[in-house]
Amino acid sequence: MIEAGQKAPEFALGRPPGSPNAGPSLLVFFETDCPTCRLTVPYLNKLAKQTSAVIGISQDSEALTQKFIQDTSIAFPVTIDTGLEISRAYDPVAVPTLFLVDRSGTVLKTQTGFDKDDLNAMAAQLGAPPVADAYDGAPASKPGCMSRHREPGGADAADETAEALALHRTRGERAGRVTLADGQDAFEYCREAFGDALPVIPPTPERVERMVEAAGRDPEEIIGQIPPCYGEATVEKIAANAVMAGCAPEMMRVLIPLVRALCDERLNLHGVQATTHFAAPLIVVNGPVRNELGFHGGRNAFSNIRRANSTVGRAAQLLLLNVGGGRPDGIDMSALGNPGKFSYCIAENEEQSPWEPLHVDRGLRAEQSAVTLMAAEPPRGVAEHKARTAKALLKTISYTLATVFTYRACRGYEAMVVLCPEHVKTIHRDGWSKQQVREFLFENTGVPVRVYDEDQGEGSQFVEHYKEITVDGERCYQKFASPEAIKILVAGGTAGKFSAVIGSWVTGPRGSQMVTYPV
Repeated sequence: MIEAGQKAPEFALGRPPGSPNAGPSLLVFFETDCPTCRLTVPYLNKLAKQTSAVIGISQDSEALTQKFIQDTSIAFPVTIDTGLEISRAYDPVAVPTLFLVDRSGTVLKTQTGFDKDDLNAMAAQLGAPPVADAYDGAPASKPGCMSRHREPGGADAADETAEALALHRTRGERAGRVTLADGQDAFEYCREAFGDALPVIPPTPERVERMVEAAGRDPEEIIGQIPPCYGEATVEKIAANAVMAGCAPEMMRVLIPLVRALCDERLNLHGVQATTHFAAPLIVVNGPVRNELGFHGGRNAFSNIRRANSTVGRAAQLLLLNVGGGRPDGIDMSALGNPGKFSYCIAENEEQSPWEPLHVDRGLRAEQSAVTLMAAEPPRGVAEHKARTAKALLKTISYTLATVFTYRACRGYEAMVVLCPEHVKTIHRDGWSKQQVREFLFENTGVPVRVYDEDQGEGSQFVEHYKEITVDGERCYQKFASPEAIKILVAGGTAGKFSAVIGSWVTGPRGSQMVTYPV
């Protein structure tokens, strides 16, 4: 992508960027079916009333663009990027992307997605007042959608017959059929077309039909629209990805509510799929379905020990790739990634827990089955073999909790503490309830105030929002905003005193919130 300091490619706009007589230009690349683009337009309209610098560049057809202009009352000139030639020249990763270009044709600033602070900064550079109010009801920021020229099909995705995103449609198109040439390797073809760098099982019509039959639903029924590209996850497409992942047909019982959970706006899969953070959706299975379908929460709970865990987790990830469009070589921008993006699914070891399981904490009944999703980092191990009391053990865990997201950052994050059965026995022997565990960790997890004096590292910019507490006689900033930010789960084998802490992505309305759906 063209970045600040580089020369902007020239193209015919009638008022090209960098024209000495035109002044600076704000180029806005957008798609007509992108929810974030639609969110951004009213702010650009405000700016267009103050300056003539705003120029829209549509990656879609004339017909779709005209409808979008009418629907959103666009107040600035728009050009059609025929053949996506302009998009390829500027190479935005996602839309909307804004390029602020000065009179000399040099890019001054770029913005990808929706961000109120960046919009106001660009307005200021154009000599206009702020256009985005922090309290106008819209989020402070929101990731965008993959740029059309990076999508499979490229310019073909913007043809005249394409339909705008229909968020409330209940029936979708049947999955496409591909006929391979004689001698063509079906496994290799499917790996390249649909895989995650590992081989997949070819989704033949017969295999997919067996999956659909097990679901007992209309194959064209739309269960959800998966971000970031909001592809329609029909029953048939869920079944096809389940086949590729190696699921048994009965796993459709879990996959249907799992897809609903993935598409829940509170989870904000759009953000999770586009962030540079480590986050990946962690799936936790609770209730009778664990034993009925063979989900595992004992030793090697996070490993490749059971077909149910591995294949359901992988099916979810294939759906994110193939239906949602969040591919690791495209809009998925994670700097280092997460091994959970192959499969990240565990069951709670309810039989080894003296407490109510996670789904009961989340408001369901113990006899119900459920899936819970969390935008999660990889597990961080906690070894504690010497502690003989609940307090001593939990103090050790609190030190790891303090490092969630990054050491100095507080209050905007959550964590899941995965307690192994041996540690649970130590805690329960002292008579502690799960709520007491949660409250102790909340009250004793802090970051020393002194570490903020060393430099201006990550998290130090928000200290005015932190709460100061005393931990072991030392002034600290409290790591979490409330005890409820710490989730407790029991999993793992009965031998070995190893637990884990799993950190979250940014939480709350601006980030991702844990969701639980009944099965």
